[in-house]
Amino acid sequence: MSQTKFVSNWKGVESVPETYVYPPEKRFGVSVKKTIPVIDWAIDDRTLLLKKVHDVTQEFGFVQVINHGVPKTLVEETMKILKEFHAMSPEDKERECSKDPDHKSCRVYSSSQNYETEQIHLWKDTLKLTCHPNLDENVQFWPQNPPKFREVVKAYLLKIEKFALEILEVLSEGLGLEKGYLRGEMSKNPELFVHHYPPCPNPSLTIGLNQHADPTLITILFQDVNGLQFLKDGQWIDVDPLPNAFLVNLGYVLEVISNGKMKAVEHRVVTNTTTSRQSLAYVVYPGNDVNIEPSKCFINEANPPHYLSLEFKDFIKKLMSKPPDRETALKFISFNQP
Repeated sequence: MSQTKFVSNWKGVESVPETYVYPPEKRFGVSVKKTIPVIDWAIDDRTLLLKKVHDVTQEFGFVQVINHGVPKTLVEETMKILKEFHAMSPEDKERECSKDPDHKSCRVYSSSQNYETEQIHLWKDTLKLTCHPNLDENVQFWPQNPPKFREVVKAYLLKIEKFALEILEVLSEGLGLEKGYLRGEMSKNPELFVHHYPPCPNPSLTIGLNQHADPTLITILFQDVNGLQFLKDGQWIDVDPLPNAFLVNLGYVLEVISNGKMKAVEHRVVTNTTTSRQSLAYVVYPGNDVNIEPSKCFINEANPPHYLSLEFKDFIKKLMSKPPDRETALKFISFNQP
């Protein structure tokens, strides 16, 4: 087996290395198949669209969207060029991601950003691209190989940003927030995470991505192969990919703003033995100095604020410094602390 830390570059691996084997009590259990509602973004009736998005996200914490305005050919080209990136040699990947002296615009890593200190590794590699404050300022530091990388990924992100602003407006209107509440400073810091999960010789021993909910406003995901599972009513539900569909899930920021009316949904990723899986996760964060707190429209005498008011930089620091399960996270952002 190659000594590289990038699992995407391993060849002929017949067993799971010890540093990737999770103890039995932390391994994933069974999941179920359920029908997940799909929303057609091209629907003419905006009132109906608002109701559908509101109802589905309130029930599930996520929604699948088709006809979202991002061309299928662009999605396919983006997935292709990012798979080519993950297939490059470790040396080439690291060189292509070292153009920014501060390593803020582009970073490639294996498992998690704590690879050097974590005891057990995740079965994945990740490319992280920063899209703010100005996309063009960051693109100059992105990989130049594979050829057309910058051109293709930038075109994809411009389309995704447009869709993100549209869905934020629909969520805002559906919740009864003032127009533009979730735009501007509240959604100014998007990033793209490209997760690559190679085939695993024994998926029952490993984890692709731990159980967690996102510390975001929303996350917009495209996946090519099944492996994603969401938690609902105590059951893990398989979310199989639909052709050219995006999955939009709610994060803790929106949960706090809605004072708990909307819930950040927990999810995880399992690996498989036969096929690599790649996902594009466009995460929408607020500005670091933005106060994350329940909106006044959700607070009254009968329904006081359930969450602390925190600047986003402190909010995410609290969430990221603790175990990722929802119960632990809520102890650090809500008033229901022990």
